[in-house]
Amino acid sequence: MKVFKVSFIVLLIMQSVSLNADTIPEHKGFWQQIKHQTGKIIESFTAVDTNYVEPQHYKFTMMLQNTNTYEKYRLENNEGQTITLAPSPSVKVGPFVGYQWIFLGYTVDLKNFNENKDRTEIDLSLYSSRIGIDLFYRKMGSHYYIRNLFINHYTDTKALEDLPFNGFQSSIKGFNLYYIFNNKRFSYPAAFSQSTVQRKSAGSFLAGIGYTRHQTSIDIGELNRMVKEKIQFPSNHLATNEPHVAFGDYRYTDFSVSAGYGYNWVFAHNWLLASSLSAALGYKQSDGDIQHDNKWSAAYHVGKLNVDALGRFGLVWNNTKWYAGTSAIIHYYRFNRQQLTSNTLFGNLNIYVGFNFGRYKKQ
Repeated sequence: MKVFKVSFIVLLIMQSVSLNADTIPEHKGFWQQIKHQTGKIIESFTAVDTNYVEPQHYKFTMMLQNTNTYEKYRLENNEGQTITLAPSPSVKVGPFVGYQWIFLGYTVDLKNFNENKDRTEIDLSLYSSRIGIDLFYRKMGSHYYIRNLFINHYTDTKALEDLPFNGFQSSIKGFNLYYIFNNKRFSYPAAFSQSTVQRKSAGSFLAGIGYTRHQTSIDIGELNRMVKEKIQFPSNHLATNEPHVAFGDYRYTDFSVSAGYGYNWVFAHNWLLASSLSAALGYKQSDGDIQHDNKWSAAYHVGKLNVDALGRFGLVWNNTKWYAGTSAIIHYYRFNRQQLTSNTLFGNLNIYVGFNFGRYKKQ
């Protein structure tokens, strides 16, 4: 009996809805005052310079989106051995519907429809003109492939490339919170949530904080069995001299502060090309174990500063009623210890088309 897998995604997108706080009387009771002050706070987070950014005109939206996810790990031990592991990329398609700042939907994984049922990917993004937040959780199960393996200069490991390896597991969760300084002229929502339209080119410096919890485990015994089985050694090669790989499990918690710059280029009417790049200085409190041929060394528990990166890119056509485009978010994390170095890269590429309806009444 086959069990089919459906991946669910929920996106919360704060749309730049124009609130007319002046229509609320200022002296009509406690709750009216609360409502009035709340409206002013929300308005301060969505206010824009309309010479540069055109606000949203509609209450509702519907969209069809294709989401492609990618993930890669590269591990290196203190002997110079390296391995690159990656799951098969997922290709998802699904509908989304939105009302004001709430945007909900689901996607079905077409490429891995009946594969790796313990695979979980959740990405939530919340955008306003002033602040934004990304929350993510990824657990890819154990369905990875060996993309590259280096043991030493005299061992040919091509026979192992692109073979499935079920001895690796990884999970990553965390968030990034960032502040946009030129928030009235530079619009992240125009590039990544289609809730405003950038009318004139503008850029902005960005600053933020982040948290990440990352865990991996690797079955070195299984990997060495594959090495022994797949690699052809010379007939006169002694079994005691056959190479063995030595990697280990690691876990770390990363607290980071970031700074960067983003630019929205309006190169034609209703068209926008957006890009931003932030570098993060992260303090990683880590612990782990090094394994060699099924024997574990003493665990380590250390803290160290490392540099991470976050990139965003988008191409959008939006005439306020209809919109289409593509966007990508790429995360890079580096973990560096004397015993083990890891480089982690993961991200999403979205392709979408949609329309807005339910126009706001003119005040």
